[in-house]
Amino acid sequence: MKKIGLTIGITFLLLSAQAQKTNFNLLVGTYTNKCDSRGIYIYDFDSKNADFEFKNATNDVVNPSYLTVSKENNFVYSVNENGKESTVSSFAYSPISGSIDFINKETSQGADPCFIIDDSKNVIVSNYSGGNIAVFGKNKDGSITSAKQVVTHKGSSINKRRQEKPHAHMVHFSRDKKYVLANDLGIDKIYIYKYNPNAQDNILASSDSVAVKPGSGPRHLTFSKNGKYIYLLQELDGGLTVFTYAKGKLVKIQETSILAHDFKGIVGAADIHLSPDGLFLYATNRGEANTITIFKILKNGLLEQIGVESTLGKGPRNFVIDPTGNFLLVGHQHSNEIVIFKRDKVSGGLTDTGKRIELCAPVCLIFTPNK
Repeated sequence: MKKIGLTIGITFLLLSAQAQKTNFNLLVGTYTNKCDSRGIYIYDFDSKNADFEFKNATNDVVNPSYLTVSKENNFVYSVNENGKESTVSSFAYSPISGSIDFINKETSQGADPCFIIDDSKNVIVSNYSGGNIAVFGKNKDGSITSAKQVVTHKGSSINKRRQEKPHAHMVHFSRDKKYVLANDLGIDKIYIYKYNPNAQDNILASSDSVAVKPGSGPRHLTFSKNGKYIYLLQELDGGLTVFTYAKGKLVKIQETSILAHDFKGIVGAADIHLSPDGLFLYATNRGEANTITIFKILKNGLLEQIGVESTLGKGPRNFVIDPTGNFLLVGHQHSNEIVIFKRDKVSGGLTDTGKRIELCAPVCLIFTPNK
């Protein structure tokens, strides 16, 4: 009897462990100024069937429109996009319970921060309206220091309405963490900075810059799975540029577009991500399109467009693919919902599951382990 009981107990533990591997926490950053939102939301998400359950949320956090989670999965950092009053916040995070508790905040050193990244030493923010990048130190308790460095861009480009001055739109670590890449929509450039994480003031040292098509507006980029290629999405014209990447140097090898061949409306390219297996790339277009474009990634890093699908909502600002690659979730800023698609891992195609997470202005989606 004891052996039978032991066997049943071990079987139960194994089954529980397997079940836990299919569940992840989904963190969602929102805008809070146009509808009823508490700020950052945490859901339990089952990657087998796309079932979800609310776990927790912050209270009265202003416009946490972009988030990053520490490598140890115990702290969350957010921008608070609020014009000249913008800040950067830190939170203690328990992935098991989903609790998320405010620690501290600092001024962002520029208006309207729109992207944030972190490593063990620093938190780095791009300030869109401020046209600069700010670096904050990390303390052991997860709090952030005041800004240790602010790097200000200079210039403008040909779109007089959108490119009248610098607009730093994204910061991104290279795979080896030796460089930080920064897209500036306002001046049509990617800046490459040598990253010195332990420095006191010159954490980001200017290394190089790459100009892209005038008026294109570089917004977001992502690396290929092997780190040898960069895919750059341009907001203003829907362009998608492929570069080779090595040791902080970019070389352009392809220019394509996320637009359907017959599309003539207003363009608002938004977000770009690879599938977990690195075989497919997806990119969203807001404006009048509200679509997501699917590309196959060829062996030489080049892209082949294989489809353009409706995101079934308005304002697909951000999206995420769950770690298993089974589902793709699109956050719609203007229709206040997250639309959940089933992914075909062989073809890359998307099918509507019919499942929706109704939420005020979701604009940043991140999966983390739930323990």
